[in-house]
Formats: sequence, C-alpha cells, structure tokens
Amino acid sequence: MSAPRPYANSHDRGQGHGPGHGPRDADGHRDAPPPDGGHGHGSRRGYVIGFLLSAVLTAIPFWLVMTGAIASVQTTAIIVVALAFVQIIVHTFFFLHLNPRAEGGWTLLAFIFTVIIIAIVIAGSLWIMFHLNSNMMPMDGMGM
Repeated sequence: MSAPRPYANSHDRGQGHGPGHGPRDADGHRDAPPPDGGHGHGSRRGYVIGFLLSAVLTAIPFWLVMTGAIASVQTTAIIVVALAFVQIIVHTFFFLHLNPRAEGGWTLLAFIFTVIIIAIVIAGSLWIMFHLNSNMMPMDGMGM
C-alpha cells in the first residue's frame, strides 16, 4: 500500500477561498445551483415551443405584408409591430430564460431596467431631433 498523496492546495481538501467560493467535489467543480434559484437551461420541450411560436410569429407578418390581406397599410404596420413585441417576449422567456424564478428574479429585473433606460435614451433622442428647428437661433443675414 502506498502512502497517501500530500495535498497540493486547499482545493484538494474540498475547501474553498471563503464565502462565495464553496466546497468542490472530487473533479474540482462546485455544487450545482438549486433548480429554482439558479440560472437553469431550458428543456427540449421549451425550446421546441419557443421555436414554433417564433416561426408562427414570423410567418403571420410575412403573410400579411406579402398578400396584402389588410387593405390599410397603417393597420398592417401596427399588427406587424405588435407581433414583433410578442416575439421579443417569446425569445426572452424561451431562449434567454429570463423569468421571475431565475436567480430570484434579479435577471428579469435587470432586463426590465435595461429596457427602461434604452426607452428613455431613444425617446430623448427623438424628442431632441424633432425639436431642433424650434431651438435653433434665428439666422438674420444669411449671405453676409
């Protein structure tokens, strides 16, 4: 029988660096996060449902535009934009896995905060661009 091998570092004894760096298994991996609180991956069923919804939400606007099923261009545009927003939600839930259960809802909260900031930046930029003419100084002598 051979002598036990000396430990090279604290990780070999299953000890981490402290809080947040928990113990590791024999392969050096940390314990898996809990299924409800972790950032889990989707199932095959979830991916198939997401794919089918995405395909339908892409095919409907394509069909509406190509066939001219609705006579009003404005109504068609509103429907296409509405279906685009629904598709964003489908992608967010089924492919990015941003739901209230993932990581205690913090990833969803961060995503919502990001969307709000982007909306503020876009709205502010559009407001500035549409009001540039009224904010310009009058130009009295154009050809000096």
